[in-house]
Amino acid sequence: MNYPGNNEVEPYERVFAAINHGVSDRPPVDYIATPEVNDILKKSLKIDDDEKLRQFLGADMRYVAPRYVGPDDTTGAAGVTAAGKDFLGIVWKPVKNQFGTYNEIAFHPLGHVTSVEEVENYNWPSVDWFDYSFLKEEIDRLNAHRRHAIIFFAGGAFETPWYMRGMERFLIDLVECPEIAETISRRAMEFYKERAMRVIEASGGQIDILGSGGDIGTQRGMMLSPDLWRKHIKPYSEQLIRPFKDMGLKTFYHSCGSIVPVIEDFIEMGLDILDPIQPKAAGMEPELLKNSFGTRLAFHGGIDEQELLPNGTAAEVRSEVERLIDIFGRDGGYIVCAAHAIQPDTPVENILAMYEAVKQYRY
Repeated sequence: MNYPGNNEVEPYERVFAAINHGVSDRPPVDYIATPEVNDILKKSLKIDDDEKLRQFLGADMRYVAPRYVGPDDTTGAAGVTAAGKDFLGIVWKPVKNQFGTYNEIAFHPLGHVTSVEEVENYNWPSVDWFDYSFLKEEIDRLNAHRRHAIIFFAGGAFETPWYMRGMERFLIDLVECPEIAETISRRAMEFYKERAMRVIEASGGQIDILGSGGDIGTQRGMMLSPDLWRKHIKPYSEQLIRPFKDMGLKTFYHSCGSIVPVIEDFIEMGLDILDPIQPKAAGMEPELLKNSFGTRLAFHGGIDEQELLPNGTAAEVRSEVERLIDIFGRDGGYIVCAAHAIQPDTPVENILAMYEAVKQYRY
């Protein structure tokens, strides 16, 4: 499919116009999906690799990461991206449903600790367990024909700690033994921050956006009280935002759910882009967010993956994309993307409708 004007502006320029609250030829768009969705789309479109798929969809952002070269008894992948033991010592077990597979935590390596000393003495990963040498070449390749906005997602100081400790135990720690919770958060932050610095250096200054995150919201409100977050988590989360902001990079934070009480905090911490804007969560209505924060913050996401994308019609998807651009993208400040990684129960025609609506939109 060819859409008029799709090649008029560099993807990087389109993204940065939005972040800086300006407009370009059309809104920038990003693509985040599960591996199953990648395979479904490539098969449907007769495309043979992921980069060609992103080019077809018109995605303006590209994600890069170092390669794991550490101990061979781990998968090397943190989080839900691979089953087995990750480099933090967390064990992930694949859980299947009728549509796809998600990896769920089967073992929390710090679940047993009772002291700060035990946390400090844990076999924390080393930044030397990663190869950074290829990053400049990879970014050069991604930008060979058109310059994209390059993002590296560093990690976070809330989600990783509870992955390692267990969610219930970590939340109890914040009240009963905050010194343990803070030590885990600090050690996670220090690792992620040092690794991010290595990535930036190895890339030759070609990282444009530094991402961090960790879900602190639920459908109805925050997972923990704002004051508890401010006291025990915010200082460490800030260290994955402010230093990179001060270096001249744009900053990105991911949290699902309703986090309205602390959005001002994130702005104060130096945040440029808030993701993923879960529109069905309490208080996360686009009009409210734009009116309250839209001159000081850009928004990434917002296209409902709970109901609209899996269950709506293609026409409804196009209409909602246009509505959100009209709201969030007023005077810039919006990068269109699904409000979660696109799930494998989403019809292909709805995915394509989202990207077609963006390509055809003109300010």
